[in-house]
Amino acid sequence: MIKQFLTASLVVASFGAFAQTIGKVTDPVEWINPLMGTQSKPDLSNGNTYPSIAVPWGMNFWTPQTGKMGDGWAYTYDADKIRGFKQTHQPSPWMNDYGQFSVMPVTGKLRFNQDDRASWYSHKAETVKPYYYSVYLADADVTTEIAPTERSAQFRFTFPKSDESYVVVDAFDKGSYIKIIPSERKIVGYSTKHSHKVPDNFKNYFVIYFDKPFTSASSWKGNDLQKDVLELTADHTGAIVGFKTAKGEKVNMKVASSFISIEQADISLKRELANDSFETTKEKARTVWNKTLSRISVEGGTIDQARTFYSCLYRTLFFPNKLYELDANNKIIHWSPYNGKTLPGYMFAGTGFWDTFRALYPFLNLMYPGINKEMQEGLANDFKEGGWLPEWSSPGLASVMVGNNSASVVADAYIKGMRGYDINTLWDALKHGADNEGPMPAVGRYGVKYYNELGYVPYDVKINENAARTLEYAYDDFAIYQLGKALGKPASEIDIYKKRAMNYKNLFDPASGLMRGKNKDGKFQSPFNPFKWGDAFTEGNSWHYSWSVFQDIDGLSKLMGGKEKFVQKLDSVFTLPPIFDDSYYGGVIHEIREMQIANMGQYAHGNQPIQHMIYLYNYGGAPWKTQYWVRETMNRMYKATPDGYCGDEDNGQTSAWYVFSALGFYPVTPATDQYVLGTPLFKKSDPEPGERQADRH
Repeated sequence: MIKQFLTASLVVASFGAFAQTIGKVTDPVEWINPLMGTQSKPDLSNGNTYPSIAVPWGMNFWTPQTGKMGDGWAYTYDADKIRGFKQTHQPSPWMNDYGQFSVMPVTGKLRFNQDDRASWYSHKAETVKPYYYSVYLADADVTTEIAPTERSAQFRFTFPKSDESYVVVDAFDKGSYIKIIPSERKIVGYSTKHSHKVPDNFKNYFVIYFDKPFTSASSWKGNDLQKDVLELTADHTGAIVGFKTAKGEKVNMKVASSFISIEQADISLKRELANDSFETTKEKARTVWNKTLSRISVEGGTIDQARTFYSCLYRTLFFPNKLYELDANNKIIHWSPYNGKTLPGYMFAGTGFWDTFRALYPFLNLMYPGINKEMQEGLANDFKEGGWLPEWSSPGLASVMVGNNSASVVADAYIKGMRGYDINTLWDALKHGADNEGPMPAVGRYGVKYYNELGYVPYDVKINENAARTLEYAYDDFAIYQLGKALGKPASEIDIYKKRAMNYKNLFDPASGLMRGKNKDGKFQSPFNPFKWGDAFTEGNSWHYSWSVFQDIDGLSKLMGGKEKFVQKLDSVFTLPPIFDDSYYGGVIHEIREMQIANMGQYAHGNQPIQHMIYLYNYGGAPWKTQYWVRETMNRMYKATPDGYCGDEDNGQTSAWYVFSALGFYPVTPATDQYVLGTPLFKKSDPEPGERQADRH
């Protein structure tokens, strides 16, 4: 098989063993392992991913469901049983899902609740591709296959000989509806299950068609079968349709969903699936993946490096995902997670800017500007419909993490050349977010009055993670200033942001050479433990956050005593032991444990605040140290295996770090046109600038 994808030659690798190097990758989707990162659990993340069977940025993803209904860990590699195949929009297990429902084939006794219908399975009888999933369900003796489109999917169930073959539809709890229409071999319904605040009319409507008549049809609610009842609304509803099947008989199912209506779901299904066979849908999805992935082709690395590269690239192409739909006239419309109305225009959801402003959005701007132009239009609609830009959207405003990093996401796009969208509305949105507290702490700027008056958010005014907020607000002010300059805004309007971008200096403690919380009276908080996680910082300690001065690294270097001492300080991150104070959390959070076990000192690559730090050696005049630690991190912390990440993957950010680093450079300071050099992993990487430029405008 490998000969289809590479020209191999044997070379002596740096570790003295033989390794195969690859020629130009021509079929990149086949190098991806969607199970990378799935061997995770709440107290130790190796990615906290699930296998996404979807197309890039699709509105809906599908995944086998091993966890219980409502469990954010929907699929874990070490699980033994599958409970269903879930349509999901979940950005991370910590954010959980919204609008989810599932389907599951069963045979023999009519079983429908999630425990009774669950079936043993094995990875030995599982095929996982971005465009195709197949698994043998041992208890049912059924093979299930899935092929996706943006808003629809095809299923193919291969049943045994049985008079009692069934497909169960589970619309989940918290309010759901089901209706079975036997004459049309059709099921419709909706799910309202969600994890964050949504308008009261939130529903994910679905429509399902089978190519075989039903021999029986019933609904269910909770654990009770509603025999021959074809329509039901309850807290937790579902449907069961039965078939008489011959050995090896394939029953095909088409499914689509919509946040607008059942009719709109039907429109998407007929548009995206039409009369296509399962194999046609599968091949179309494969083609889309190969075209999207082929924006970058690499050659000259090892087989493992290519697998890891494309598996990481795959993860950068999902979030934020499309929340918009196309009506019967092919006009772009969306249901608004802010006001509950159906409106024209783009909408995206499912990402946290605290993570993704760092590398994911700069990567999209560089390689996939067309989709990020749509995302910018979606952000303008967020502001028009909700009055704020989200900092975490799932699907609307969520109060998670800190910072006002929508400023970076908007500014970086425009500065990297995005045009043809409503930048003036976005400019207004940035200023509004920077100057006001929002309706929840993670929207707008929590503590903005203190920040604007004192130049920092104080430690002693009951605003948590205050130093982290100050450092991020200062960078965000820089991003706003950069955008204002690019838009030709007058100095009288933007100089205040230039001034506030230097607010990071207010938290620099000369005694420790690190960032430190400061009280309202101007004195540093005491006692100070630079190894204390949380408290003044967010999911990290002072050793992690002291480098969060993206906008003025030379200034930070001077505060630390000049380039030589700056480099020494960077070295300390790796030479210090991985000690920690977890008292703020009352226990070891998974991010702490992931730092502790990595054997890289205080370096915590499994979380975002420090991921750019390795590249700062360049600013201190020691680029060889950047090269060493970048390569060390790529080699040790990433692999295309179920335990292949060193912490949460986080919506493409941790993967984007790898992709950039493998290409040999990194966007240390988003909202500028600068990149910092590292160490290329491949002898040759070949982007396609013509296509990128064509979809930029």
